Amino acid sequence: MLKPRQMSRVLVVGHKDILEKTVNALYKTNLFHIEDFIEDESSLKIGKPFGDVDTLSQKLIKIRSIATFLGIKDEACNAQKVDSLMQKLNPTLEMLEKEVSSKTEKKVEFESKIKELESLKKDILPFTGIPLNLDLYRGYESLAVFAGAVKGEMESEVSKITRSYEIFSDSKSGSIVLFVPTKYADEVSRSLSSFGYRELKVPDVTGMPSEILSMVESQKESLLKQIESIDSDVVALKSKYLDFIQASNEVLSIEAAKSEAPLRIATSESTFLIDGWVPSDSYKSLEEDVTKATNGRVFVTQQEIEHKDEPNIPVEYDNPKIVKPFEEIMNLYSRPRYKELDPSAIMFLSFPLFYGMILGDVGYALILFVLALLVKKMVKSDAVKPLMNILIYCQISTAIFGLLYGEFLGFPLASLEVHEGLETVIEPGLIPGFSTINLFASPIGGEMITYPVHRTHLVMTLIVATALIGLIHFNIGYILGFINENKKHGFSAALLEKGSWLVIEIGILLGALGYVNVLPSAMTYAGILVFLIGFVMLLKGEGIKGPVELPSLLSNSLSYTRIIAVGLSSIYIASTINNIVFEMMWPDSFGIMTVFAILVFIFGHGLNTVLSIIAPGLHALRLQYVEFFGKFYEGGGRKYNPFGYIRKYTEEQ
Repeated sequence: MLKPRQMSRVLVVGHKDILEKTVNALYKTNLFHIEDFIEDESSLKIGKPFGDVDTLSQKLIKIRSIATFLGIKDEACNAQKVDSLMQKLNPTLEMLEKEVSSKTEKKVEFESKIKELESLKKDILPFTGIPLNLDLYRGYESLAVFAGAVKGEMESEVSKITRSYEIFSDSKSGSIVLFVPTKYADEVSRSLSSFGYRELKVPDVTGMPSEILSMVESQKESLLKQIESIDSDVVALKSKYLDFIQASNEVLSIEAAKSEAPLRIATSESTFLIDGWVPSDSYKSLEEDVTKATNGRVFVTQQEIEHKDEPNIPVEYDNPKIVKPFEEIMNLYSRPRYKELDPSAIMFLSFPLFYGMILGDVGYALILFVLALLVKKMVKSDAVKPLMNILIYCQISTAIFGLLYGEFLGFPLASLEVHEGLETVIEPGLIPGFSTINLFASPIGGEMITYPVHRTHLVMTLIVATALIGLIHFNIGYILGFINENKKHGFSAALLEKGSWLVIEIGILLGALGYVNVLPSAMTYAGILVFLIGFVMLLKGEGIKGPVELPSLLSNSLSYTRIIAVGLSSIYIASTINNIVFEMMWPDSFGIMTVFAILVFIFGHGLNTVLSIIAPGLHALRLQYVEFFGKFYEGGGRKYNPFGYIRKYTEEQ
């Protein structure tokens, strides 16, 4: 579980006349990761594709274009028989192409006309309040026409220049149309500029603006109805040919992949050689299937993996189903190398743990749990489901810590006695009769450990506790790093590079315990000696880089205190929302303010719910990627990508 799936290097060799049968058999097994052949100075050359690949590719492009136009994605449908599908593929594809092409052209044409009408409408609107035919705005030799918008009353200024003018205006829009003799045009233009004159484009049409606007709206409505009709036809086409299109896309993709396979294979004049990888536990199955399909004419053999092969070995996770969602988080960072430990299973425990410790509220856990289930059910995407599963795991953890903390949407579940000076005030809880129980005094800050654990009253204790949790977490990382280094470079390198950090920490711990007299004071000197031994080991193992990173022990431990810090911020946001709501409701229990209070409660906690996904998730993820992975993980592995396909929409006879 902590290791990637074990792989075997396999060679498949045979005569070229059975290459196609071999490729079909390998494709059907969906187990063989082909290593692409690169031509060199040997006599081996890249093979030639089977059949007419260009025709296949053209058909595939057509079917995918049709699927895009019809809005077909990965949708559930009835599986089609391959033989019957291939018989009707060409005529149905040709018919669909013509139908889709026709509807596409019409829709584009109508949408283009609508854009033209909207542009015309935009130009006409400023003139709708002016009762003047647009044909009268142009075509004069002795008159200058100013059509635009101004700010303020400017007619008096124009009258000072000339009394030979005619003006039409719309006070609502500020639009004007001014006619003046040509000889006064420059002077009038300068005068208009003082009123913020802005020239407007006069549409090249004739008629009254209001009538043209009505005509534009009518034409636009007619075009929209025609587009709606096309969209209805598209929906009908999608419904009728959904099964065919998805099945055709699948079968053409399969045939194209098989036809192009020789481009990845080494061939000579009479033989072929396919190099690749297969999971070790599936080798026998692959060998039997290929041998059976070729009547024993193909030679399948396992090769010994050499050291130089290790960086190129493809990596396949080997985790139980419950852990698999966390492989998505691993892929966001980087897939492990073949010889490296896979920390997915550890993240399955630690990520929800940190998330739950941060959020720790039963109310938010229930909301997010239901939300995750709904999204998982409604969204069929393979990329979304693992994330929703992770969110579900996190909400289970959140609910457990919510019961431990005794919190529900920022309200305490249990009542608590709080001492304010000489007075004792009881803070009520949501559950009647459920009181906080004092357990024992914390050795830190004089705080009392209680059940439920009231985080706001145990800040110092929880800060130290989260720092210790961090210390344990990243030391697990050092142990994993030791195992990785031991595999790669041997025990000595592992001891110096990773074991040295553990020795240093033991030295610091012994010295600290001796200094505070928990252990005999002589242990202080023993701790210093152990620390120096670890320091020398680290210097030898990692060079000067190691000692430079020593302060990271403290900074990494303190980084885990974000667990309590971010958690407290969520509590205070929820409590503030609750206080605002009660203050709004208190003066008028059944008035209009109650309605506003309910809205504030819903909106406030809705916003905090969103923050409850983002903040705990990001901080829990950071503790994995930065503090934990930095101690042992390199990543950079190649994805295992078997040659084959699991059919979803087609069935072979």
